[in-house]
Amino acid sequence: MKTLCFTLGSLITLLFMAMPAPAASGELYGKVYTVDDEVYEGFIRWDHNEGSWQDILDGTKLLERRHRGRYRDRDRDRRDRRIQIFGITVYSEDDHGFIWGGSSAQSGIRMGHIKSLIPDGSDDVILVLKSGEEIYLEKGSTDIGDDVREILVDDIKEGTFELYWDDIDRIDFESGRRTESTFGKRLYGTVTTRRGHEFTGFICWDMDEIYDKDILDGRERRRKREIAFEKIEKIERRSSNSSEVTLKDGKQLRLDDSNDVDSGNRGIVISDFSLGRIIVDWDEFDFVVFDDPPTLGDYDDFDGGKELYGTVYAEDGDEYTGRIQWDDDEEYTWELLDGEYQDIDFDVEFGLIDSIEKISYHSSRVTLKDGRTFKLRGSNDVDSDNKGIIIFTEDDEIVIDWEDFDRIKFSD
Repeated sequence: MKTLCFTLGSLITLLFMAMPAPAASGELYGKVYTVDDEVYEGFIRWDHNEGSWQDILDGTKLLERRHRGRYRDRDRDRRDRRIQIFGITVYSEDDHGFIWGGSSAQSGIRMGHIKSLIPDGSDDVILVLKSGEEIYLEKGSTDIGDDVREILVDDIKEGTFELYWDDIDRIDFESGRRTESTFGKRLYGTVTTRRGHEFTGFICWDMDEIYDKDILDGRERRRKREIAFEKIEKIERRSSNSSEVTLKDGKQLRLDDSNDVDSGNRGIVISDFSLGRIIVDWDEFDFVVFDDPPTLGDYDDFDGGKELYGTVYAEDGDEYTGRIQWDDDEEYTWELLDGEYQDIDFDVEFGLIDSIEKISYHSSRVTLKDGRTFKLRGSNDVDSDNKGIIIFTEDDEIVIDWEDFDRIKFSD
């Protein structure tokens, strides 16, 4: 009998060992359903530079289409009935009537909040969030529509292949069932700016390279060099035209003549789990040191968002508590507050903000839940161009203009 128990126990142990472990790297993973009724499953690389749940899908939000559940009720024959002039939508029509220009806002959402992504024509997408909320985004970047640069799927059966926007019927995201993708490890490290600020998180280099198997290009004297990021320990800006690259074996290279290592660089993006997204341009960049990525920011760490709630304090001493609509636009914890900090671009997830305090007509102090504080400016989210803070109390709807606003404290 003891022998039998041991055998069964060993068998159970072996079965658990053989079961695939969830992905520990925080990389995008899901099932892709195509218009040809094919299904692929695996890690996903989106538009070159999104590969983690922390990365942001950018788009333009049509304000009138919030809460409408268009995916359940949509009529595919009406999806493209709009008029654009020089790429700007000035008229569109859906099942609910007509929408004229001026009713949209720049938007973005971290990929981990999305349950399903459904293309809706050549320029639009419907996102079903984990919360059950449906949001409708138009193309506001290369993340959405026919201009998506690349959609790669590392299928568990067929290997890596490319899909186009019009190939996709739906993508259902989920936690990964493997620990590694053929794309490589997600780039991770600490970026130091020329003013000494440090930002740590997943790295996107030159708005393009995100994996350690991706290649950094440049010339060493007259010799062209192509170096996999997995061999690089540090990249340091030497001038507007060159960088010093330190390899993990200690060798140092002075590279130039490439937008990977000179002022043609389109920006270094840091996806910070406790903040959102930081973009450092070449003029502000000093150096980056790469490190192994942590087991942080997996799909289950994102909740799909909920309504903003907090207490608004006016300059006259009055205070109001209730549901919040910020800048007459953002109303969910997954939405982003935009601003600049010493020429560095910030996209801060509202759910990670503890408080916002007006400093002047031109700037605000934003305090994160982890205690970090930044003085942000350069956006209507944080200056006098703010369209108003709306508080939905139990009894009333209060609108506080920027000139009357003092601070807000968000609640969970």
